[in-house]
Amino acid sequence: MSDVQLVLRSTRVITPEGTRAASVTVKDGKIVAVLPYEASVPAGARVEDFGDDVLLPGLVDTHVHVNDPGRTEWEGFWTATRAAAAGGITTLVDMPLNSLPPTTTAENLDIKRDVARPKAHIDVGFWGGAIPGNVKDLRPLYDAGVFGFKCFLSPSGVDEFPQLDQEQLAAALGEIAGFDGLLIVHAEDPGHLESAPPVSGPKYADFLASRPRVSENDAIAGLITLAKRLDARVHVLHLSSSDALPLIAAAKAEGVKLTVETCPHFLTLTAEEIPDGATEFKCCPPIRESANQDALWQGLADGTIDCIVSDHSPSTTDLKTPDFGNAWGGISSLQLGLPAIWTAARSRGHSLEDVVRWMAAAPAALVGLDQKGAIAPGRDADFAVLAPDETFTVDPAALQHRNKITAYAGKTLHGVVRSTWLRGQKINDAGDLSDPAGELLVRD
Repeated sequence: MSDVQLVLRSTRVITPEGTRAASVTVKDGKIVAVLPYEASVPAGARVEDFGDDVLLPGLVDTHVHVNDPGRTEWEGFWTATRAAAAGGITTLVDMPLNSLPPTTTAENLDIKRDVARPKAHIDVGFWGGAIPGNVKDLRPLYDAGVFGFKCFLSPSGVDEFPQLDQEQLAAALGEIAGFDGLLIVHAEDPGHLESAPPVSGPKYADFLASRPRVSENDAIAGLITLAKRLDARVHVLHLSSSDALPLIAAAKAEGVKLTVETCPHFLTLTAEEIPDGATEFKCCPPIRESANQDALWQGLADGTIDCIVSDHSPSTTDLKTPDFGNAWGGISSLQLGLPAIWTAARSRGHSLEDVVRWMAAAPAALVGLDQKGAIAPGRDADFAVLAPDETFTVDPAALQHRNKITAYAGKTLHGVVRSTWLRGQKINDAGDLSDPAGELLVRD
């Protein structure tokens, strides 16, 4: 213990074994031990005592659209990773689309990494993309270290990242299953979307009707059937329809290699509260009714849903027109996910341990980042310090992401992130952010 460099203390440290008063010792960016709070301090070690503020593992967000390079006016690695650090996130995995070029070849991955490397305030990994015609590129991308592959079953919203039809989906999933990779899927059935009432104008009810639950339900059912036939690993992105929960639970019980995520906006915002013209709330699949939200929370509680990630999908202000038919669909929430979820979770009787499981441990496990997601010996010394009972009102001007648009504007939330630590270095001190210190991650 004589070579320990840092000791972090709190009366409430969230570990895999529960919450307890503890001293966490750190050397060379790794957790050495989790000791009793009163443990003696090794000679030469610096001590940070957080009192009753909670020390939790740095969050892991596996669903972030950074849009860099190519659409950096929408976001960018500098601003996205600053927003993440301010929100207690220490690791993100970047989606392969909305950047130009998309991450659909190993060469394009190299381009993205070169752009990200000097700008990353937190650790960053990358998803590859599965699009029509790139089956030959999937194994090279995997060998280059992507964490898996993203595909759409319905139009993505950008021409350079087309959706897969059922034949193309089977070909891509068969290839990925051959090397035990992971396919993550935007699961909305295009036939149901095409037959739904077209949407234009400011009424949220019209937009909601244009993205019916059945489009999610049937797409997920088909994905489960294919995954079972191919013995493949699949992950359902941003689950919105609670109607799909019984078939997901049944598939898991059968041993299908299926995981599922949902997002803060589905768990904290409801269709009933969205004003006409408020396209800052537009996302696909959509925010649904309060009863649907209750069922999603139950799915988290019983383990049918594995994790909560942001689906941070920003755009420029001008793309958020008041017309739900034309406005860009995406919600920016990197900095606000932890307090938004904690505010809702505490009101429903859930604990911060639950939140850590959903937002740190489970996303880390999804992508195989064994060094992330928990305060335990041998893990990276990534932490967030949270004042869980303190409140704040969301001011868009105070957010770190590039375009100051948020569906949470004016909401009062519980949980103030005091500081964020990456491999034992403080990268966020009450909103004062350090120079970039993140590393680019590859699949183990």
